[in-house]
Amino acid sequence: MILLNRETRKSVSMVGTNGNLNEVGRIRLTRELFCGRYRPGQRIRLRDFAAKYGLDNEAVLKLFTEFQSLGLITLSGKFSALVLSPNAKEMHEAYEIRAALEEIAGRTAAEVLKENTAELQSELDAMRAAISTDDLDGYAEHDAKFHRSVLQASGNRVLLQVWEALAFDVRIRISIAKVSKELPEVVESHQPIVDALQSGRAREASLLLRNHVETFAEYLRKSDSDSGVHKAFRKDLERAKDVQRAFFPPQSFSIPCLSCETFYQPARGIGGDYYDFLSLAGGRWGIAIGDVAGKGIGAALLMASLQASLRAQALHPHLDLSALVGDVNRLVHESSPTALFASLFYAEYEPARRVLHYVNAGHNPPIVVRPRNESCELFRLRAEAVPIGMFANTQFAATKFQLEKDDILVAYTDGITEAANASGEQWGLERFESLLRSCSQMASSEIVERTLAEVSDFANGEPQHDDVTLVVMKVQEGCDI
Repeated sequence: MILLNRETRKSVSMVGTNGNLNEVGRIRLTRELFCGRYRPGQRIRLRDFAAKYGLDNEAVLKLFTEFQSLGLITLSGKFSALVLSPNAKEMHEAYEIRAALEEIAGRTAAEVLKENTAELQSELDAMRAAISTDDLDGYAEHDAKFHRSVLQASGNRVLLQVWEALAFDVRIRISIAKVSKELPEVVESHQPIVDALQSGRAREASLLLRNHVETFAEYLRKSDSDSGVHKAFRKDLERAKDVQRAFFPPQSFSIPCLSCETFYQPARGIGGDYYDFLSLAGGRWGIAIGDVAGKGIGAALLMASLQASLRAQALHPHLDLSALVGDVNRLVHESSPTALFASLFYAEYEPARRVLHYVNAGHNPPIVVRPRNESCELFRLRAEAVPIGMFANTQFAATKFQLEKDDILVAYTDGITEAANASGEQWGLERFESLLRSCSQMASSEIVERTLAEVSDFANGEPQHDDVTLVVMKVQEGCDI
């Protein structure tokens, strides 16, 4: 929390000439009460409070009555009050109402404030000055004045009455310290509002006001979630991310005569996509990619079970790929909840012969890109079985594919093809294959970079909804047949 230095605090008076609290005093006392100085459950003697801050009893009682109306304290006998813990849910709901209030006010205020925003600009400049000196109390005072001025300019008395009833002046004071790190950004989001009102652009001003309040509320939610159980949970989640990263092969691995490049990014902190490379007996290499149904912690746990089962089976001597994947399926099915399953493509590659033996259990078909003079031929290594873990006794058919020099094997999860733009349209397999046809002369790393750039441009800022994994392998010279 950012506080004024001691000298500055002494130099600013909190009491007006009439003995009552001035605005700065109200802001400061509100923040001190509810931002750490007094704990929930602590009882405050109002006379001691009045003496400490040089106030008369009437001013203190008026202030604490306002706090009680917001559920922040409970007044009791003997001129005392019990501090309550602020209700985060109620605060967030109040900010939803505030966002609607200011959106409505912005529409009608624009006509009044067109070419008449000098007062608003002055309040914004005062906010900037307050932030530059870490003066949170001054910032809160000018922020409240800015938004109240917009409501007043709208001429809608009902909006002002709701503002007063929900005591947003007080709520602003309580909230400011919780989002102090984001305040520079919050301050600058006022300028587009002023510009839109100055030009009389009513719709734009109203939407900017709503967005400003909703953004502030989101920062407030994040701050509230940073305490207690949420903070401990996130710490555990960070440890889980470190553990999951250890599941993936190191960047330094090398498969003879196969240039490999990988990319993995979960939609949440940890995810259910999976890829692996296993060094096997006889110079063979195991290549795996999978996608667990769902996202988050549950998917990550099943992914860990799948990886452990596959490694345990693959690293033991075996002759039959179908039986190997069948054993993995049985182990995963026995150890997983009914509703959880995973697609899996598992292949064993012989560099000396460029032969790929594989089983595709419900996974997106990996694509082999084969350059042909000035064109490309695509081969899809299609799924011939259901995903792993769905049924205990599934049969898995193994298939052989002969790779050639300069072939490119591309394995991926549906986070690539199902990336969507704002209209809900997915990037899709057709765009992916078209891109791969143009990449036949590129290195593996260039294909990964090009694919991710195309997907990102298509999504155009939309959030990632699914885990994304991409594995690109190019057959190189050497290891001749």
